[in-house]
Amino acid sequence: MKLLHLDSSVLGAYSVSRQLSSEIVAREVALHPGINVVYRDLAADPVLHLSGTHLAAWQGSVIEDPALIADLEKGGNYMEELIAADIVVIGAPMYNFSIPTQLKAWIDRVAVAGKTFRYGPNGPEGLLSKNKKVFIAASRGSIYAAGSPAASLEHHDSYLAGLLSFLGISDITVVRAEGLASSPESKEAAISQALKDIAAIVA
Repeated sequence: MKLLHLDSSVLGAYSVSRQLSSEIVAREVALHPGINVVYRDLAADPVLHLSGTHLAAWQGSVIEDPALIADLEKGGNYMEELIAADIVVIGAPMYNFSIPTQLKAWIDRVAVAGKTFRYGPNGPEGLLSKNKKVFIAASRGSIYAAGSPAASLEHHDSYLAGLLSFLGISDITVVRAEGLASSPESKEAAISQALKDIAAIVA
């Protein structure tokens, strides 16, 4: 089995999403001894954001810029890692109501027509294996859960879940810690509950 672990927080050791994603990976390793873990720190080692030169390269243009060639290779590796993974763990903090741009850059390399989805007579169809399991370790400063006053501003884990579903993945679990900026007590309670949720993972 293979597990792909992604982190995207810029906060390093102070990151709650990193703490939670690490705990999820540890839980999965305990449940699946011998699983092969591939780790990507998308904040520390990001790809470039998409540009016209990227699109030109994908359409067959000759690329001579060494930096762009290396970036395209890294993006290709992202695709291969996602396709090969049985389990994907994504550390995703909320920044300005959505995901970090580094994580969006990863998405732009793996959500590719003809590779991970396709357009057919009945509309788009996800091409990734339906046997994949994804865990999203989500952290938020305020409360955005359904029914909260700020729920309409949530374009975070719902976006990720929608995108993954679009690619064909239906087994998606969100472990969420929110209200982290409200007070030290709120932060402690949210993290404690998220860790309990992780400990309850059985597969």
